[in-house]
Amino acid sequence: MLFSSCLINLCIGALYAWSVFAGPMAVHLSELTGAPLTAADLAIVFSVGNSSGFITMIGGGFLNEKIGPRWVVFLGSVLFGLGFVICGLADRVGLLILGYGIVSGLAMGLAYGQTISNSVKFFPDKSGLIGGIATASYGISSVIFPPIANRLIGMAGVSNAFIWMGCVIIAVGGIFSQFIVRCPADFIPAGWTPPKREQKRTTAAANDKNWKEMIASPAFYVMLLMLFFGAVLGMMAISQASGIAQNMAGMSAKKAALVVSVLALFNTFGRILAGMISDHIGCPNTLSGVFVTAIAAMAILYLSTGTVMFCIGICLVGVCFGAFMGVYPSFTASRFGRTNAGINYGIMFIGFNAAGLVGPILMSRIYQAAGSYRFAFAVAMGFAVCGLELSFVDRKMWKQ
Repeated sequence: MLFSSCLINLCIGALYAWSVFAGPMAVHLSELTGAPLTAADLAIVFSVGNSSGFITMIGGGFLNEKIGPRWVVFLGSVLFGLGFVICGLADRVGLLILGYGIVSGLAMGLAYGQTISNSVKFFPDKSGLIGGIATASYGISSVIFPPIANRLIGMAGVSNAFIWMGCVIIAVGGIFSQFIVRCPADFIPAGWTPPKREQKRTTAAANDKNWKEMIASPAFYVMLLMLFFGAVLGMMAISQASGIAQNMAGMSAKKAALVVSVLALFNTFGRILAGMISDHIGCPNTLSGVFVTAIAAMAILYLSTGTVMFCIGICLVGVCFGAFMGVYPSFTASRFGRTNAGINYGIMFIGFNAAGLVGPILMSRIYQAAGSYRFAFAVAMGFAVCGLELSFVDRKMWKQ
């Protein structure tokens, strides 16, 4: 079941291969329409896809209650692949927005929300690790799919590459979604006894909250802001990683591209590592530690004067960003219960989507105003400090 969820997450993570498709697709559409288009002109396609997923993460949680995770994930996987097929048939920008931005973007949220929340429910004894592995399988797509897409484009053209990838994703999702089953209510793994400090919390009556009860809790907004602050500092660096590497470390464009791939690997590593750590010391302590690490990372980047310091700082940013993504599924379930984890995590994910909109724009505006990325890292450090303070507020609010 976990393997199937991870494989499907790997497939829907193909959404982040857009940078490989953008240039060739701009050339292709320019030839078809006669209008000169560039990759920058198609940026809206990815923006729509990247910001629409949270809608179906929430909606998928409600749908899961009706038909179960198997068919929600099946629907999400098949629609995601269908979106790619639509892109392969596109002869205008509007169809690209429909296929990639709307169909695949919404389908991604539908599948991702349920593969994560359902997997975590099956492993309450290792919820951090499982959440880390499940989210890491999605994150590693940004390393795996770009070279595959690039090879297919070179072999068969951008339209056929879209269609072929879409068909493969439909097949893989359609088959492996059938191995996903709904976790029984109050499921306890054989041989595992919840620690005494958690026994009271793990009972449904004591801890499980529906989405209305969750958003009525002040603790929800503290957690939402923590996720926003943690994600926005990562988004600021990741969105401009290549430019930062060239501007601050004096790297060539080729070496800067390598930095982007390395950053993605550390992002994936951070998801698994933080998940493992949270199983031993708890999510609140883990998140506090991640915010401290993020402060150090931003300080290193702010003070960076060479390649070595820059690489250390940017890799730490990748680890921290991944850590928030890996820990938050189990963190949400531990605070508001496992029964409604799909819906609740989908709503909590709004913090991440907001960061995805704010982070890149803020980084770009600061660079345009200051002429340097250095001040942006000072701002990001401020976000990390705010997040650290909120982690202590969260701990105090939940103290028994």
